Amino acid sequence: MSLYRRLASQSTVIFGARLGGAGLIFLVQALIARMWGPELLGEYLIVIATVNLIAVVMPLGFHTVGTYFAAEYRARGERQQFRVFITRAYGHVFGALLLLLLGGRTVLNLLGQGESVVAEHFVPVALLAFGTALVYVNGAVLVGLKRPFAGFFADTMFRPMIVMGAFLATMGFGTPVEGFSYMLWTIAFGYVGVALTHFCFVITSLDRIPDTAPVRAEEPRRWWRFALPWVLISLATDFFFDIDLLLLSHTLSREELAIFGVCTRLFSLISFGVAAVYAVTMPDMFESEAKADREAFKRKIGDANLVASVISVVLFGGVAVLAPFALMLFGPSFSAGAAPLAVLCLALVIRSVMGPASLVLSIHDRPYASLPFVALGIGSLIACNWLLVPSMGLMGAALAAIIAITVWSVGLWWVALRTAKMDVSLLQWFRNRRVAPVPAE
Repeated sequence: MSLYRRLASQSTVIFGARLGGAGLIFLVQALIARMWGPELLGEYLIVIATVNLIAVVMPLGFHTVGTYFAAEYRARGERQQFRVFITRAYGHVFGALLLLLLGGRTVLNLLGQGESVVAEHFVPVALLAFGTALVYVNGAVLVGLKRPFAGFFADTMFRPMIVMGAFLATMGFGTPVEGFSYMLWTIAFGYVGVALTHFCFVITSLDRIPDTAPVRAEEPRRWWRFALPWVLISLATDFFFDIDLLLLSHTLSREELAIFGVCTRLFSLISFGVAAVYAVTMPDMFESEAKADREAFKRKIGDANLVASVISVVLFGGVAVLAPFALMLFGPSFSAGAAPLAVLCLALVIRSVMGPASLVLSIHDRPYASLPFVALGIGSLIACNWLLVPSMGLMGAALAAIIAITVWSVGLWWVALRTAKMDVSLLQWFRNRRVAPVPAE
């Protein structure tokens, strides 16, 4: 099967599973908005955004590089080295949970959030963050071991089923606030159970790595060199909208925050269709780099960029047509999010065209080179929110987001071109097509 067909087929299956799971999540959110009110949906989105940001920090970046090192150790037959790596990664998650339970409330009080919705539901938030962090590590490792379906399905299918079940079990409680509280507890315990089951898949996948090389004592130093900057990169890119929601929680009303939160969740679903393309091809990219086959590495990046860009354009067109109908499920007021959502989806096209610059910089041992433009992107978001949101509301929030995403996408492309001497944009694919030799007849 050609690379194009494999990318299209496997990423389509993964995206299809994500689409089905997201359908359940959006149905739950629509029911919360309809039955418990938009204000409580806004509180729910703040809780989920906080959980995501805590969870991404708990592994200390090891989940962000798990795919790379899993693929590398599998290609080199270093099973024992891989065992040491995942032991360290999971140790970080368990240690972070302990610190969170012991000192989390104190930190919230110091930040003036002692009466916030996160403080009110602190224990289920901590448990949910723990389960989410475990799934992040599990998924990254399984993708690197060429088990993308096992890697993604815990989050794409089982988490939505738990959320739906939890809501159905608690929606009949006496008051919405009471039902909301019990729903969070049910989701937390259910997802921790899924995460631990998911972990068993990692353990049973160790036999996929040959055991032909001894442990190298200097490897942890390389793990940290890659992982530490990727904590910040992942926070600012993969969880960009979780940060944005927390920033906007002080500017938008709870109803407006709920509308924009639903738009960002729809955007995250759509962007997953592009992320699935890179998830399928990343292990092959890493193997090419490990074998010093630079031409194959560049070719695979170009092919992935082409498929991702085509998918992002198609998804943008679909959103422009279907978004107004999807948003109406949440209530008439949510139709105000249709135009901002279309603007957000343009950012996905920009990201796809500019390519995976941060990934390439890390592979070329330049992970810290991404940080200045990532920081500039977040700074742009803060500045544009301050300038645009008070006067333009939801559209201002969408414009601020696309400006920030454009700033860091173009900036990272430029850094990769200057430091790694590699054009990771879609333009490189067209250049390669023009200079490719014509086969002799």
